Amino acid sequence: MLHPQARALLDLIEKSGLPPIHTLTPEDARKVYRERRSFSQPAAPDVAKVQDLQATGPHGAIPLRLYVPKANADPAGSQSASGQALLPVLVYYHGGGWVIGDLDTHDTLCRELANLSGCAVVAVDYRMGPEQPFPAAVDDCWAATRWVQANAASLGLDATRLAVGGDSAGGNLAAVITIMARDHAEGVELPIRFQMLIYPGTDQRRGHASHISNGQGYALTSDTIAYFQSHYIADKAQFHDWRASPLLAESLAKLPPALVITAGFDPLRDEGLDYADRLSAAGTSCHHVCFARQIHGFITMGRVLEEANAAVRLCASELKQAIALIQHV
Repeated sequence: MLHPQARALLDLIEKSGLPPIHTLTPEDARKVYRERRSFSQPAAPDVAKVQDLQATGPHGAIPLRLYVPKANADPAGSQSASGQALLPVLVYYHGGGWVIGDLDTHDTLCRELANLSGCAVVAVDYRMGPEQPFPAAVDDCWAATRWVQANAASLGLDATRLAVGGDSAGGNLAAVITIMARDHAEGVELPIRFQMLIYPGTDQRRGHASHISNGQGYALTSDTIAYFQSHYIADKAQFHDWRASPLLAESLAKLPPALVITAGFDPLRDEGLDYADRLSAAGTSCHHVCFARQIHGFITMGRVLEEANAAVRLCASELKQAIALIQHV
């Protein structure tokens, strides 16, 4: 069954009379998404350091935000020339349907992941539709991740212990970036040690059964998904491009270990499971956990959904085991 806390949240949203995202302009939808976060997100924990940065990509500047964990001692890690310990790093791509979301909407989650894992986190404010449609987001995430690798030492980060992750649209982008890295896109060596895919969108065709069974009544609706898609991908033929639908990639072999989280009442549930199954079938190490009583987007809602906090702890634990404790080579 749907978790009682999730049911109460959905009832409250319905009673509030707030307009659905798909009825708003992208500008208004972004504002609403940003403003709503204070209701459902926990208080932002302190970290040792927050620094706004900027990478350069093919479309121009890309804003980034670096989080250094509060307990940042890392005895397993290497040191810079100045003797500073180099921290493993998670490059994080926010969710929001490739249309909404930014550094602030996922600030609390990035802080939590940093403190709980002992890894630094670099959040990426990639370009979105409709102003910059597919594949601009992919281009930005690739350029930003390369920039983090290239500038790691000067930021106190260990480029050899690099992970990527994201939720929803960000999970889609994280999956795509790992495939690009495996295939040495643009002739670049970009070793990624772990991928964190939180209820990722993996198939733009929307043909999985959960799109029907969970398409209405659980926050993310089929109407909202269609709204996001129409703003992100102008040409439906691009649904078959693996950079939009990583489930359609020719091979998912020889990819970094993955954690795939899904939610039982999420339209994206089945395509997330399908992606996890394909990773495992291809020989890629993958842990799949379904929070069967939860809705899409739940992981940022720890103020009102207790299972969200459990999911954050799970992500941090898997991240820590995958890269934070790996001895520097």
